[in-house]
Amino acid sequence: MVLKLNEIAPDMELEASNGEKVKLSDYRGKNVVLYFYPKDMTPGCTTEACDFRDHHESFEGLDTVILGVSPDPITRHGKFIEKHGLPFLLLSDEDNKAANEFGVWKLKKNFGKEYMGIERSTFIIDKEGKLVKEFRKVKVKGHVEEALGYIKENL
Repeated sequence: MVLKLNEIAPDMELEASNGEKVKLSDYRGKNVVLYFYPKDMTPGCTTEACDFRDHHESFEGLDTVILGVSPDPITRHGKFIEKHGLPFLLLSDEDNKAANEFGVWKLKKNFGKEYMGIERSTFIIDKEGKLVKEFRKVKVKGHVEEALGYIKENL
C-alpha cells in the first residue's frame, strides 16, 4: 500500500531518543514534520539535522513538531543529538517498518554497488494526522526552509 496525500498517516510506534515509545497519534493537535534520513553522523544527514535544529524555534512557533527517523539504534541517536545539540526527538526504525510504511526503503546505487537504504524524504502531517505534503528524494540544501515555507503558507 502506498500512502497518498490527504490520507491519515500510519500510526507506527517507534522507540524515541528520550527512551519512550512514540506514535504519530501522540502529536494530534500539532503539525508534524517527519523526516527520514539514512544515517546518523554522516555529512548530509548532519547538515539536514543541524538545519532543522537551527529552524526549530520557527517550527515550534507554527505549532509544529519535528521528528527524525533512521534505522540507527537509540544509542547512536543519543550520541548524534549530544554532538550537535538537536532539540527534537530522533526515532529508531531498525527493522525499517516505518520506512516501508512511508515508501522510503528503496534500492539505492552508490559507486556501482546496489543496496537497500533510506531515500531521504520528509512528510508533513497536519493536526488531524493527515499527510498533506511529501518531499521525496530530498536534496539537503534549502530543504528545511522549503518545508518551513510550506507550513507557513498552508497550515
